[in-house]
Amino acid sequence: MRVILAEDSTLLREGLIRLLTEEGHEVLAGVGDAVSLLREVEAQTPDIVVTDIRMPPTHTDEGLRAAVEIRKRWPGVGVLVLSQHVERNYAAQLLTSNAERVGYLLKDRVAQVDEFLDSLERIHAGGAAIDPEVVRQLVIRTTHTDPLSRLTPRERSVIEALAQGHTNAAIAQKLHISLSSVEKNLNMIFDRLELSHTTGYSRRVLAVLRYLES
Repeated sequence: MRVILAEDSTLLREGLIRLLTEEGHEVLAGVGDAVSLLREVEAQTPDIVVTDIRMPPTHTDEGLRAAVEIRKRWPGVGVLVLSQHVERNYAAQLLTSNAERVGYLLKDRVAQVDEFLDSLERIHAGGAAIDPEVVRQLVIRTTHTDPLSRLTPRERSVIEALAQGHTNAAIAQKLHISLSSVEKNLNMIFDRLELSHTTGYSRRVLAVLRYLES
């Protein structure tokens, strides 16, 4: 596959270039900042981009913002994001935009070469590759009690329909309740699962992840 790497650590970047080249992949470019990454993607349209989340100049979320932009502008390009630690908000932002051709791995996972290469292959094939620790952090429980045990029967019905991929309108029709009732139940679910402070569509996805984990 044709790959572009974005990593400000020269040692790690050169190591990944060597690894991928030895495995028969073509590394089109290796860059150290998000601006250069976007420029190279536009010029060469790779199969996959591998990028760190934190890059110059602020070392906060430049790589993530570049990854999200790549997924919007070039949806056929796979994106694998690397992070030193689990960034729950960043992971949710990346993963909820689209579930295809995307990955989020901790950098420690790169040292497990077979897993890293397998992740790239899955993304290239149109799938996803999410680090097990990232998933664990996204669905982590704040108490020893199963949070789903807090849900009423109606709320369980709503989250079950949500997990099946139904919209609010479809849930209302399926359960024979009003749209406002669906919205009220969803808000209660987010409260009970302690997702109230998570903004946007990611709350729906995280609620489903907790449901599927139970």
